Amino acid sequence: MTRQLTHPRDEIMQTMDRIYRYRMTTTSGGNLSIREECGDIWISPARVDKGSLTRDDIVCVRSDGSVQGTHRPSSEFPFHKAIYDVRPDVRAIVHAHPVALVAFSICGQTPDTRLFHQASSVCGKTGFAPYALPGSEQLGQRIAATFADGCDSVILENHGVVVGGESLSHAFQRFEAFEFAAKTIIKGRQLGDIRSLSPAELELAHSRSVALESFEPESASSEEMELRRQLCQFIRRGCRQRLLISTEGSFSARLDDDSFIVTPTQQDRETLDVADLVLIDGERRETGKKASRAVFAHQAIYRAHPHVQAIAFAHPVNATAFSVTRSAFDARTIPESYVFLRDVHRVPYGMQYQNDGSIAGYVSAASPAAILENDGVLVTGSSVLDTFDRLEVLESTAEAVINARAIGSVSVMPDVVISELREAFHLD
Repeated sequence: MTRQLTHPRDEIMQTMDRIYRYRMTTTSGGNLSIREECGDIWISPARVDKGSLTRDDIVCVRSDGSVQGTHRPSSEFPFHKAIYDVRPDVRAIVHAHPVALVAFSICGQTPDTRLFHQASSVCGKTGFAPYALPGSEQLGQRIAATFADGCDSVILENHGVVVGGESLSHAFQRFEAFEFAAKTIIKGRQLGDIRSLSPAELELAHSRSVALESFEPESASSEEMELRRQLCQFIRRGCRQRLLISTEGSFSARLDDDSFIVTPTQQDRETLDVADLVLIDGERRETGKKASRAVFAHQAIYRAHPHVQAIAFAHPVNATAFSVTRSAFDARTIPESYVFLRDVHRVPYGMQYQNDGSIAGYVSAASPAAILENDGVLVTGSSVLDTFDRLEVLESTAEAVINARAIGSVSVMPDVVISELREAFHLD
């Protein structure tokens, strides 16, 4: 187990900043806590602006009940303490009011995380706690009872959500994945019926493995250094623009004919550094690192398509909504969409987990992007920038189509307009 070396004050401050920046809570809403081995609980303060929280604002409630800090602890401290009392394995808690999960809370429902293998795995057992007055002992009892039943991600009726984890980063990942599933369901229901994964389909993703020999690379060339920099830059931007989520997705860039750099597995995408990325050379991986479990899909695409220089498997919520329904994605909406995306194919579930290279058949120069059934999208490009640009256009187009359905019938450009675009932009 990796030792935790970041002080609880700093970890709570940094995580709250991220949640607020992602617009997953409000200035006055939400609270985070961390429990130490000694029983001390560090928690965000009551009635302090979440958008400008400092490390000195964080409060410590000692195991003897005494309080250290310049503020009072969050008024929700009682339910944090109640959860810790019934779940010794929970070491951190996230409570907030992200809009999609709040929508479920006021409808008395819990989102089905079986939309995606990652959400199902990360969120753990989900539950629902009946309403009680915020900050009350009764609310603490009701939430604690749900956690005592083995739940890890719990909807609070007419309130929000509370999530527990073995660390604050783990709790945040659960919280983010839970909200992502909720958003996707809401968007998807505007397109059609939602398709959930069967136990066998969930196991297909869970059981995949990556077996590559390790090697010690020689000194990095300036080209490799630049590609690493670009990947980190755009991955971080993608997380902040909500095109990528921290627990899932992969991004790579080709270095030469049979080598490329790819994101690692099981590492927070937003915090990746150039040294975290993994160099793949043929059937070998950079020693001491675990490559994304999608590495063979990236490799197959590079080998089949010499023109492809960068690849992204991502989960932007609007485009992903198409992936969990039977609704077809049509890029013939505005000129930019068609010029950048052309014909977007739909990939049957699990194709990207196969090691037979079949995923490469769903993209080409004429079809640079694809919808992955119940697993987001696949985008290719001539550079890291080109791939990211297409990812943005894909998500913007998907959002526009979903919004348009609330207004009227979606009108696609006729064949004569498409022919004109193909000729003007030299689209073969």
